[in-house]
Amino acid sequence: MNTTLNPIDYAVISQALIAAAREMGVKLIRSAYSTILREARDGSAGLMDRHGNTVAQAELIPMQLGPIGETLRACLKRHPVDSLREGDFLINNDPFEGGQHIPDVFIFTPIFVAGRVVGFGASVAHHLDLGGGAPGLNIHASDVYQEGLRFPPSKYSFPHDWNGGSFERLVTANVRVPDLTIGDFNAQFAANAIGVLRVKQLCERYGIDKVETAMKEMQDYSERRVRAAIAQAPKGTFYGEDAIDDDGLSDDPLPIKAKVTIADDSVEIDFEGTCAQVKRNLNCPYSSTLSATLSCVKSVLTSPDIPYNEGMARPIRIKVPYGSLLNPRPPAPVRARMIPAYRVFNAVMKALAQALPDKVIAAGFDCTTAFCLSHLGEKGYSVYLEIFGGGYGASRNADGCDAVDSPLSNCSNAPVESLDIDYDFFRIVGYELAPDSFGLGARRGGAGFLRRCEILKDDVQLAIYSDRFRLAPEGLFGGEPGQRGYCRIFRANGTVEELRSKAAVDLGKGDIVEMFVGGGAGFGRASERPDSLIERDLADGLLTRDPRAAAKLAAE
Repeated sequence: MNTTLNPIDYAVISQALIAAAREMGVKLIRSAYSTILREARDGSAGLMDRHGNTVAQAELIPMQLGPIGETLRACLKRHPVDSLREGDFLINNDPFEGGQHIPDVFIFTPIFVAGRVVGFGASVAHHLDLGGGAPGLNIHASDVYQEGLRFPPSKYSFPHDWNGGSFERLVTANVRVPDLTIGDFNAQFAANAIGVLRVKQLCERYGIDKVETAMKEMQDYSERRVRAAIAQAPKGTFYGEDAIDDDGLSDDPLPIKAKVTIADDSVEIDFEGTCAQVKRNLNCPYSSTLSATLSCVKSVLTSPDIPYNEGMARPIRIKVPYGSLLNPRPPAPVRARMIPAYRVFNAVMKALAQALPDKVIAAGFDCTTAFCLSHLGEKGYSVYLEIFGGGYGASRNADGCDAVDSPLSNCSNAPVESLDIDYDFFRIVGYELAPDSFGLGARRGGAGFLRRCEILKDDVQLAIYSDRFRLAPEGLFGGEPGQRGYCRIFRANGTVEELRSKAAVDLGKGDIVEMFVGGGAGFGRASERPDSLIERDLADGLLTRDPRAAAKLAAE
């Protein structure tokens, strides 16, 4: 293809593709049925070219979209692009063939113009329940088969396989909340349809050749910008390490090690020395490791205005030992893969801090805390699942964000009013920022928060996976560590039960579950924090004591 684009056409087409991806994201969220997608916004959308490369994406979940090209190319390997027909769609959630974990289902819809596939509308959603050994979340799974329905890279078609067809009936028969699950699948199809329509409209106006040329140039542009940014960074090899509390079976931490080598215009990250895969669901598939690494490198080494597409990844090489926690052999369970992915983010960030101290952040709570309540009633299952964040780490020039989801995830907290409408077996009785939950520093970490749920019926199951219950997030350049998290059950009989960070228990009417997600670590020494910022935190109630007085007493 030798088509050339004038700058105006390129600007219009490229921005139209980005706008289409954003419109797809809005459609996905607004069409969703479950609270995890509709309210927490745990889903993503984007546009791909015919070769399976990411062209544009909505600003939703970085973790889901970083390796989406790997996910689509696994489908195209089995179902080549020229074999596809109108009405076909591709689907994949296999962690060992380009997917991430079972709940994240990727759907790709081919975009046909004049009988030729010019690209794909792509969407992914975290589905509330896909079967498996427990409602919503099976923390006891010892292999991937116990985690739910696995869709290998496959091709189906409308109307034969959906809208009452055989594939839809198969899914419906194997999930606990079929109305919500099928509704969220349909939200993905609707989002993809918007992307298909917008690309077709562009092709009608500018021609297929110009649109495909713009898709290629968008990726080449990102590659050039990333290489230029890397060229300005200090050169050398830098090391970082972080660890997961434990695997839920023993108290041994799980170390993750990163060696980052910055060359002329490229970066290599090697995870040699990371611990071996484990028997619980803390394993992280390669595609998730790839996504976490790319997200960290982009956030530190490049500019926010560089489009996140396939070209951005070309200058970055990632090496992950097979059989390790970050590239496990099948059939390892992988449901909680976000926790090791965050430690990948932390380890790479610590390595880059040695080269670019002004552009990094300290460790935050940085943990996807999956909190799941379920109840089997006369009308079937009711399943609530939410993703909690915590406090961000501080940077050289700013305090960490308070009580938000962490950098790789970006989910929202579900509004209490929405939960009251959708669920009758529990209610929220406490929801607040936690004072003194962050690490002090010249810039403080973000605050964590507390959420309390009162159980209204007997025979309710709680399942959580989290982290940072034992190992606090570490500060940078003299900053203090953030607060560790916890989960407690105040039983109706007056006893208190402290849970591990990976746990499943039965609850009864009158029990109250208190979930605390901790704060982020500080950046720089606390003695260097401006008085005005300390006084602001005291006035806001985020500090309950004046750290200047404590420092003075210590000095005396």
